[in-house]
Amino acid sequence: MFIVMVGSSEITDRNLDVSEKNIKDFMEALQVAGQLSADNVLQTLKLLKVKILNNKMATPRCQKVTDIIVDYMKTMKPEGELEELCTEVLLALGFQSPGIVIFKLWDRWHLNNLPPNGLLVAVGRLIFCQGADPYIGVTWEYILHLLRMAQKEDDMLAVCHVLKGLVISARKHLDLGTKNDEIMDITQEALSIKAYLTLRVLFNRWSLRSNNKVTEEALVIIGHLFFLIPPSKLKNQVNRLTRWLMTLMSAKVAPFYISQCIFQLIDALALSGCGGINLESQLGNIIDMLFKQLSETVEDSNHHSVQNHSLALKAFYILTKLYNDRVVTLIRENVESKDPAKIISTIQIFTDVLQKVPQTEKLKNEVMHSVIIMIQEDLKPVRRALLNFIEMLIQHDYLAPHQGSIIINYVIKLSESDCSNEEDIQLTCSKILQMVTLPKLITLVCQPSNTLAFVPLSKMATKMALRARSLGQVPYLSSFHLRPTQFISPQKLLTHLVAFLYKFFGFTLRTSRNIKMVQMMLSAILQTVHEELQEREGIAVALSIVSMKHLKVTLDQLQAYSAILTDKNSSSILKLMKEHQQREWGLVCNIIYLSYSKIISESKGAIFMHLDDILAMVLQHYRNCIVEKDKNLKLEYLDALTKLINILSSQPMAFQFKFPQKIEIVTFMMELIREEPMNSISSSIRQRAMNFITNFRKLHPLTEVEERTELLQTCFQSVLCLPSTEDLQKEASSSQEAQATEDLLMETLQSLLRLMETLIVEMPSQIQYCLEHLNIWLNSQNDNERERATWCAARILGFTAKWNNFGVEIKFSRLGCLVRLLAMRCQDPVDNICFLSSQAVYNLYRILLLQKQMQRKKQGLWEEEGKSEVYSANVFYNNTFEIAKAFAEYFTEMQLTHLVLTAMEGLTDSKATVSLAAAQLMSAVMKERGRDMIKIEEIVEGIVGRLNLQLEPNTKEETMRAMCLLAGNNTHRVVPMLLNKTLPWDRTNLALWKAFGTRRETTISVLQLLIGILEKLHSREESREMAFQPVAVTCALCEMLSGSLCQEAVQELYPRLLLAILHHLYWVIEQNVPQKMVVYNREEGPGRKSKPFDPTSCALEVVKLVFVAAAYEGVVVYANQHHCWDLLSSPEFYYIGIMDLTSGIVKNCEPAILHRILNLIRNILYSSNYHRRILARTFYAQLLWHRSVAQTVGQDFLGNLIKWTNEPNIIMKEVGLRGISNLALHPGQSESLKSQVPFLRDFLKNEARVTMQAVKSLRNIICFGKQQNTKVVFCSISKQLRPLINDERDLVKISATSALGHMLHRVHKFKPGAITRREIYSFLVPLLLSIQDNNTEVVKACGGALTEWTKVIGWSSLTQTFQHTTLSDHIQVLEETCKYLVGTKNIQLVGEFLSQSFDFLTSPQSFLREAAINFIGLTIKRLTMKRIHEDDVELLQNAIGSLRNDPVESIQSLVTTTLKNLDEYLNPESMSASRMSQLSNNIFKVTGMKTSERKKRLFKTVKQERDDDDNQKKNIWNWLRGPLNSLCNWHNRRVKTTPLIIGNSDK
Repeated sequence: MFIVMVGSSEITDRNLDVSEKNIKDFMEALQVAGQLSADNVLQTLKLLKVKILNNKMATPRCQKVTDIIVDYMKTMKPEGELEELCTEVLLALGFQSPGIVIFKLWDRWHLNNLPPNGLLVAVGRLIFCQGADPYIGVTWEYILHLLRMAQKEDDMLAVCHVLKGLVISARKHLDLGTKNDEIMDITQEALSIKAYLTLRVLFNRWSLRSNNKVTEEALVIIGHLFFLIPPSKLKNQVNRLTRWLMTLMSAKVAPFYISQCIFQLIDALALSGCGGINLESQLGNIIDMLFKQLSETVEDSNHHSVQNHSLALKAFYILTKLYNDRVVTLIRENVESKDPAKIISTIQIFTDVLQKVPQTEKLKNEVMHSVIIMIQEDLKPVRRALLNFIEMLIQHDYLAPHQGSIIINYVIKLSESDCSNEEDIQLTCSKILQMVTLPKLITLVCQPSNTLAFVPLSKMATKMALRARSLGQVPYLSSFHLRPTQFISPQKLLTHLVAFLYKFFGFTLRTSRNIKMVQMMLSAILQTVHEELQEREGIAVALSIVSMKHLKVTLDQLQAYSAILTDKNSSSILKLMKEHQQREWGLVCNIIYLSYSKIISESKGAIFMHLDDILAMVLQHYRNCIVEKDKNLKLEYLDALTKLINILSSQPMAFQFKFPQKIEIVTFMMELIREEPMNSISSSIRQRAMNFITNFRKLHPLTEVEERTELLQTCFQSVLCLPSTEDLQKEASSSQEAQATEDLLMETLQSLLRLMETLIVEMPSQIQYCLEHLNIWLNSQNDNERERATWCAARILGFTAKWNNFGVEIKFSRLGCLVRLLAMRCQDPVDNICFLSSQAVYNLYRILLLQKQMQRKKQGLWEEEGKSEVYSANVFYNNTFEIAKAFAEYFTEMQLTHLVLTAMEGLTDSKATVSLAAAQLMSAVMKERGRDMIKIEEIVEGIVGRLNLQLEPNTKEETMRAMCLLAGNNTHRVVPMLLNKTLPWDRTNLALWKAFGTRRETTISVLQLLIGILEKLHSREESREMAFQPVAVTCALCEMLSGSLCQEAVQELYPRLLLAILHHLYWVIEQNVPQKMVVYNREEGPGRKSKPFDPTSCALEVVKLVFVAAAYEGVVVYANQHHCWDLLSSPEFYYIGIMDLTSGIVKNCEPAILHRILNLIRNILYSSNYHRRILARTFYAQLLWHRSVAQTVGQDFLGNLIKWTNEPNIIMKEVGLRGISNLALHPGQSESLKSQVPFLRDFLKNEARVTMQAVKSLRNIICFGKQQNTKVVFCSISKQLRPLINDERDLVKISATSALGHMLHRVHKFKPGAITRREIYSFLVPLLLSIQDNNTEVVKACGGALTEWTKVIGWSSLTQTFQHTTLSDHIQVLEETCKYLVGTKNIQLVGEFLSQSFDFLTSPQSFLREAAINFIGLTIKRLTMKRIHEDDVELLQNAIGSLRNDPVESIQSLVTTTLKNLDEYLNPESMSASRMSQLSNNIFKVTGMKTSERKKRLFKTVKQERDDDDNQKKNIWNWLRGPLNSLCNWHNRRVKTTPLIIGNSDK
């Protein structure tokens, strides 16, 4: 056995086995653990652990020890080594019976608290053990509950232990292919649901955004959850997961955990067969993260570092299998970054992945393109990795003819003998070149460009030839011939010749002075063939050369030639076949505009004087076109015109001129855009028109605001309203056409974006108007329209944010509306819209932040550090609260108000997520800047009006929260508005008040205002007329306090709130409230009628709710038990209800609360308001029940209480006496209160309740005073107290009797002397009379007092009798008492009690007269009356007979019966014997002879008998007269009845 000794760390373990005795000892040891040192407990647990591991325990014992350990952990909360050892003991127990330990998780005391962390850790390890499988499901269910509760890091880690064990165990069973519902206690379907719920709870309840241990453990758990969650649900979470992982990377979480999570996500998705659309859309972000992980330095000694690198490569491999071409394209983008680390990572990926995936031609082209880029950059740190990669490519036959030559040339360059390359690089190059075929190598040797590498190349070729010969393969080079591949072909030579001829023609005309010849030749060249582009470019070049000397002639000839486009009479185009006319018109147009372009390029500025005419003519060409304007013609025209404008815009001199035709041309382009069909995108006309406008932007005059508005609306309408990509692809006839359509749509959007950027550059301050034009499409019902509009907003804001040119302030006068517009889209049902909106919001925030920093810099202020790092697009994603928080400081009051008013309109949106976003935005803004709101009334009415509509539940809840925040920040404006609503309020108003009780700050603010209203309105005596506002306040409080979230706020205001509502209650019950007046209706639940409340019941309900909300439900229970609510509802008994309620407060509230109440009420003890005075003094008096209050320093409690008892008001007297009664309960008050006994004694003859309180005060003075004062005070008040035992007022009677019992109990402790006992004896008869009452409480009180009486006097045999007296046997108890009394043989004591009872025969109370007769009758019944002195008997007869004529008939009857019984007791044999006995006695007395027995005196004589003979004789004669008369009468009757016989009849 082992022994744990207090104060010693010695533990003996000799001959120890795990037996019942040992467990018992262990229980005892832990029960005194609080008194032991930590070492004692530690050694005990170590010993127990060893013994459990080495011995098999019975299940009951195992259960018992488990309970002990867990209870110890719960109560003592061990830490460090002690906690670890407790965990190890639980593990040892769990190895024997896992279920016993696991089941301890859901003990009842855990329901609202987390289990000990050690227990959680133990369960997490036990889940892996054999035999724990049947507990996986039930444990997981409970852990979901704990996940929502865990807040501290240690608790989270402990929960993670269990959760990790669960997910790994569950995966193990699934991977083994077993039917998990046969082994585990959960089906696979239920398991997948649990896994999904767990993921959601982790995201929603835990803040997993920082670098800590909890985040790392959560990443491990979530990675395993991926394999348990249904693929369809997992695919829906990809976007969110990706953004979360990106956030964690920004937080610098250890790379291993992120790589592992990414790999597990991709792996789990790949198991379903496809990654899904969301994964594909996030490929860029995922690959970017993986690249960052690969760039981390690999430390061989660090296992996680090695694993991080390996997992990232595995993830790339799976992604490449899923999205081959797309992934390769994304990987390739890093090649162009010029970052050596990224390029090396790219090479590693290609090296690892390419060998495992199918080698398609497209893949080869992409890879080779990347290699060529790397070769062109030729970064030195990359060379070694690149050469190794090239070696691998050659092995897989990647070297195409053209690309292969570039690679080989690069390798040759690095292998040159005179270069500074490292030796290992040259060796690698040699190895690569030897993989080339021998004929190819010989060719490389012979090329002049490779002279520096001639020696190494020759060595390689020789080496390869020798190797081939040694293998018996003699090199055969005769079939290899050098081919001249670099010679210029005849076609190319002809092209150069033609271009030369056109230039020669131009220069020839340029030198000519013959204007007519120039005109003629120009006209001739314009009429030449121009089918080929080279021919048209040649003509344009020739004209541009001529224009340098003959500009006016050239322009005139072009204008004359252009008539072919517009003049139907002279145009040669119309002479062509119709199907060729549009083609020819486009070619002519191309020649003209190309010529203008070349002339502008060659001109030194002279052409700009003619440009306005040229541009006007350009418009006329299209508008007066002589052929049918089909799609191809428009495209040809736009192409030609675009080239002209591009050249014009590129000329620096162009900005010095104004082009009046610009506006008209832009308008024309808008017409072309409008002409395009809205249901398809079959051509690039709208795209090219927008490109034209974009390129035309630089020329003056700049676009005005009105024109910009029309332009944007036109472009938005034409582009954003196009059908979705899916719909457009469905209309396509082939996959190629579908792809072309998709590409064209994307290009069109890019053109729209460039146009918007152009307009922003022109007028940066107008960006908000540009965005506001998107409003229609941002709020569109069509997903594709919203998505495109959001994309535009994000891109244009991003462009502005990157602009970094904030010299001109960009004012956002309608910032609130803009933020509202974008923030609501952050909760769009379409996930990509949410993502784009978050990008847009973040870009807008960056613009504002940059402007602010610029202004601070101008002002010479320090730049705010780190502010740009607080927020990101990921933070804003699906997080309206963070958006509002970020922008709050930038809003003006008007912008704030407009934001809320416009967001309010979105509450009724048909899309639940959008309406919720509107509500969240309102809520967040009001939280951050609620005090700065204006138009409060309009906002309140608007919110209330929309709450009356059928809002989505989540939206309604969030709107309520917004209103709560508004009220918290603008309490004095919001609350009066709501209070003024007509009573009873509807559900909406009630719900608002309920919401005000859900947020601490708002609750406190609103409660303070409501309390102020009650205090102000009731601060002086009011008229009897019912006021409206205070009643409305109670209705509001009924709702606010009915929730469970207001506890902290109510506790802060608890005393003041309680006093205010109790004062209001007093005011209400004295009003003339109409019958059945309903001011408040409470919903009682579905299917049940609402409960109506009038003003009084409403105020009472608030009182109850105040206690419940302040977590003092015990006060309510106490009040229910003592009927406080009925008392508080009555004006007459209100103060009594307050007394009882205060008693409940004293019993259930902490001393600090009592002192807070005391501090409040002492200021109004002498208030001029009677109601306040009553309330305060009643509280004051009853609070003295608590010792800490009564012992408050600096308070003259007794002085105040005595003052109140001297006031004429009965209630004040009672309250004062109640306070004295309570004050007497506490030590230290004895001497001061003893001196007040005579003063208090005078109150025993007062009104009932005053008398009762006086009795209680005296009782407490005796019961709680000093020992030496107890008997003195008791004797001093017994004379005044005794009549109260038989008082006609039941309450007084009960109070006095009960008090007597307590006093006797106290007196008994101090061994009363003869004087005190005499006083105590005097209470017996009053008690025995009162015990005959038919009032149960009276009988009970008398029984208690008599019990204490018997203890003091020593009549112990009657103690039990009185202790159990009830109404059914109280007469029997009286009879037993009388029997015992007579049985004491103390005839004088009996006589005293009988004499005392004679006084009650004259009582005005019929009950007492009858009770006294009963007592006398039962007493004499037990006396041997024949032995009682005749004087005493006569005295009894006279006393009883005095009631023969009592007005109560029952008493008359009782008197007759008692007298008759008395006669029988006096003459038990016969009347004659009795009379003769009496006569003889008298004779013996006269003669001085002694009778055989002396009569006992029952009563003490009042005066001594005289020895005067005369008097004695007279007395003797008087005594004899009666018996003699009786004797004579008896004789006469005997003579009359005896027959008279004279003589003998026979005679």
